[in-house]
Parts: sequence; structure tokens; C-alpha cells
Amino acid sequence: MLYNYTLPCILILSAAAFLLGRSKAQAITRHSGLRSLHSLPTHYGVLTAMACAIPAMMVFAVWQMAESPVITSMIVKNLPEEVRQLGANEFTLILNDIHNFVEGNIVSDSVNPAIQAAAEHYAELQAGARNLVFNLITFTMLVTTGLVYFWIKAELRARNLVESVTMVFLIGCSVVAILTTIGIILSVLFEAIRFFKAVPLTDFLFGLDWSPQTAMRADQAGSSGAFGAVPVMVGTFLISFIAMMVAIPIGLLSAIYLAEYANSSVRTIAKPMLEILAGIPTVVYGFFAALSVAPLIRDIGQFAGLSVSSESALAAGLVMGIMIIPFISSISDDVIHAVPQALRDGSYGLGATKFETVKNVVIPAALPGIVAGVLLAVSRAIGETMIVVMAAGLSANLTFNPLKAVTTVTVQIVTLLVGDQEFDSPKTLAAFALGLLLFVFTLILNFIALRVVRKYREQYD
Repeated sequence: MLYNYTLPCILILSAAAFLLGRSKAQAITRHSGLRSLHSLPTHYGVLTAMACAIPAMMVFAVWQMAESPVITSMIVKNLPEEVRQLGANEFTLILNDIHNFVEGNIVSDSVNPAIQAAAEHYAELQAGARNLVFNLITFTMLVTTGLVYFWIKAELRARNLVESVTMVFLIGCSVVAILTTIGIILSVLFEAIRFFKAVPLTDFLFGLDWSPQTAMRADQAGSSGAFGAVPVMVGTFLISFIAMMVAIPIGLLSAIYLAEYANSSVRTIAKPMLEILAGIPTVVYGFFAALSVAPLIRDIGQFAGLSVSSESALAAGLVMGIMIIPFISSISDDVIHAVPQALRDGSYGLGATKFETVKNVVIPAALPGIVAGVLLAVSRAIGETMIVVMAAGLSANLTFNPLKAVTTVTVQIVTLLVGDQEFDSPKTLAAFALGLLLFVFTLILNFIALRVVRKYREQYD
């Protein structure tokens, strides 16, 4: 089916349109010179390619969104009366069976004949509509390309038009990003409000017990649930604090060494090796924590006469700190390199040593970027899940002892959304409340970091 090759055809024809537009502009320059053109020949080619691609992509996108509702509405009219009179849930299941049959997810032997006939009709309508849409897209590309091609003249402000279209595109991308953020916030907020209607906000924020297990039916034995988020937040802060105690000193000191003290040969070898840590999958870190670090900590604790759990916050925090070292090191290294050499030369001219220059000039000047790197590392630590699951466990213990098993917000969110619990139960909705709490905490962290960055940027810019 040609419709499956719509995007490659748009790409090929747009490239051809670019060459046509540029060649016509170049032909004009051969008669009247390059100075006669308002814009460069490349701008005319880009304008022609935009005229070819943008309307076609709009038609394609509109049909992608409208295809299923339009064809489904046409199919519904031909379904038997007894099927159309079913309840909303049962009727939705019938439509899902039709779609699955069309996509090949259901074999014909296991489908009702009426559903099979409807699916075959759906496939026929879909094939015909897609052929029509492909022809419409092709016709649109040829027409718009031809119009712009004949419109190209020496006085055409192609560069202005291209920049205007690009500006609209960039604004659209920004709006999509903003609306996506707002949508995420509202979706989490609305579900969290539903949770707080069942569980008081004070119990959630100040409760000391976290046991979200609830009974699924009224006649089923089960816990009524305890939704105190304090143990979960304490576990999150404990593991993140341990990780930061590992990552910040090592990452920052390694960045200072590589940027200020290491020669080019050492830097060429050490920096890529350090950044390899960022490419290792988190599940590998989790295996390393569970199979190597946790047993080592347990053996050392037993040798020292301490009680160490098989899964501990210390094991997860240490491995997580190793994982996020490159986030701090790489960003800090780039920021330190960006400090103007004039500041270093001025410090040396006043008689300062290398250490004094780094301590009193370079680090304060690079502090905004270093804070940004630390903030990124903190966000990475708070959002980590796999290492915590494999090394720290799932127990929501209210403890500040790093040798005990704890859990984090992200682990609990994953745990709550897995299983056969109904979606509107307090157990499932608690995941959105935890997500909202984590969002508020991250927002406060960003605000603090922004104040620090603004303060020192005004001082050293």
C-alpha cells in the first residue's frame, strides 16, 4: 500500500523541490547577477521545500488523528441492532475486537461472524481512504511546489518568509512543551485530589506508617491501608544524601583535576573513562549493588559486630553515587573550562598560587554551573528506581540508619501501579499523591538552586 510510504515520498519530493527552487534562483543569477536576488539561492530552495512538505504533513497528521474515529463511525452504522444497543463497556469491547481483528491480533476462528464482517468492511474502507489520502497528499505537494516555483523572482523575500515560518515552528514547539508540562501537572494534581478525598492530607504528610494494601471488595479480608508518606520520603532523602556524599566530592574534585591540573594525555584518557559510567544501564548497577556491594557491607558489619540488613540504604546510596559521578564531573569540567583565562592570569599576576587561584577565583566563578550539575545529579538520584529495588528493598521503614532496608518514592510509585488493583482505589491513587509530593520537592529544590545561581552570576559576570 502506497500510504505506508507517505513520509518517504514527502521527504523525497521535498528534496526535489529544494533543488528546483534553488536551481531557478541560480538561473536568475546567471542573467542578472547574484546581487539582484533579495536572498541567497538556498533560501529559495528551502522556501520551495517548505511549501512542498508543510501542507502535505498537515494533511497527513489530520488524517492520522481522524482515521479511526471516522471509519469507526461508518462501521457502527452497519452493525446489527442488537450490538448497537449494548452497554457502553460491552460496545467498547466489540469495537476493540474489530480493531484487533483488522490489525491481525485476533484469528478469524475465535471471532463472531458479525464482528468479522465488520472488520473486513473496516479494512476495505481503511484501504480506500488511505489511497485517497495518499493521492490528495501527492496532489497537494505538486500544486504547492508548482505555485512557489513560478512565484520565485529576484525580488521575492525568500529569506524573510523562511525565517517567519521557522519562527512559527519554534514558537509552536515551545507551546507544545509548555502545554505538555501543564498537562502532566494537571493530570497528577487531579488524581492526587481524588486521593486526598479518601485520605486526609495531614495523614499523608505526617503519617508515620506506610502500608497501602487495601481490600478490593467489601467482602474481602484485607488491610484498610496506611498512607503516611514520612517513611517513604525519609528513605528517599537518606539514599539521595548518601549518593550525594559520594558523588559530589569525587565528581567535583575529578573535574577540578582534569580541568586545571591534568595534562592533555591524562585528560584524553581519564575523561572518556569517567563518562563511561553514565552509559552503563541502571540495572547493571543494581546487580552490582545486590551481588557485590550489599554482601560486602553485610560482611564488614558482621565483622564489626553491627546488625546489617541484606538490603540496605548504604549499599544503594554508594552505588547510586558512583552512577551519578559523571553528571557532576562532566558539567563541572565544562563550566570550569568556561571560566575566562583573564581571571586566572589576573590571580597569577597578584602572586596567587595555582591552588589559591582555583580555590578563590575559578570555583566561585564556576559556581552557578557547578550548582546546576549538582541539581541534575540530585534529580537523577531522586528519580532512580532499579538500584533501590535491587539493593535497598521495598520495606517502608522509618529509620535514619543506613544499614537498614528502606524504600523511595519512585519505587513505591512503580509498586502501586503494578497489579490488579482497581485504578480508582486509594492504593493506586496514592502513586499520584507521591508524584505530586516529589514534584513539589523538586520545584523547591529548583527555586533554591536558581537563587544561588542568580546571586553568584551577578557577582562574576
